[in-house]
Amino acid sequence: MTNEFPQVLTIAGSDSDGSAGMQADLHTFFIRKTYGMSVLVAAVAGNSYGIHAAETLPLAFIDQQFEALADDFKIKASKTGMLSDAALIGTVVKAYKAYQTYDFGPLVVDPVITTKHGAQLLENEAFKALKQQLLPLATVATPNFFEAQLLTGRTIQSETDQAAAARDIQALGVQNVIVKGWHHQDDQQEVADYVLLADGSDFWLRHPYFDTTHINGTGDTLSATIAAEIAKGQSVANAIRIAHDVTTAAIASEIAVGHQFGPINHWAAQNID
Repeated sequence: MTNEFPQVLTIAGSDSDGSAGMQADLHTFFIRKTYGMSVLVAAVAGNSYGIHAAETLPLAFIDQQFEALADDFKIKASKTGMLSDAALIGTVVKAYKAYQTYDFGPLVVDPVITTKHGAQLLENEAFKALKQQLLPLATVATPNFFEAQLLTGRTIQSETDQAAAARDIQALGVQNVIVKGWHHQDDQQEVADYVLLADGSDFWLRHPYFDTTHINGTGDTLSATIAAEIAKGQSVANAIRIAHDVTTAAIASEIAVGHQFGPINHWAAQNID
């Protein structure tokens, strides 16, 4: 076909308010001009005030989704979102490995372990499964500041610590790592993200700190953009740079959805080169 678009997969849960999870991934795939597909692993009943209920899908059905996609499509890159327990992580890891023969492309792992404010979301067994089973499959991992601390056992108090944490995460088997900077200080002006590539080269990405409650889906959007750009043939370094610019633009221009914690604005980021 002459009008074929790169196909990208999100392995994630559905957020009913559309601000994060699978919905944020699919918004992102769309604005990056890729065709988004999904393996639905869970569903959340929530709104801008919070999460009110959640259900994990049957593990056998999750595997059937992988099988159905592998039977038909050529997926150029994949990404994971929130995987809530050890059994679910094990199912995703097993399926991704089993169907990798059909090539689901490089894997971007957004290791959803904590909230943006540091509250831990995973029980110990799930955390162990993510660290030992899922992360070694990652072409790129995108932990936030708190997740990097948990994964490495480090207290990050400086940019030197941030870079050391990235090296520790790479030692877990991850090829490329972006450790997102802290964004929780009252007088903060800037956020600094550190990138460590598989060849040992590194760089910093810096952007203004935005004092806003409309930041739902930032991690999803960053990791989904990286996956989309890799699927389009960008290098990992360029994919990360583009993802940083896309996410920053989406945060910078607020969208009035919801009454409390809201989504970022994907429309504002759709023309980023």
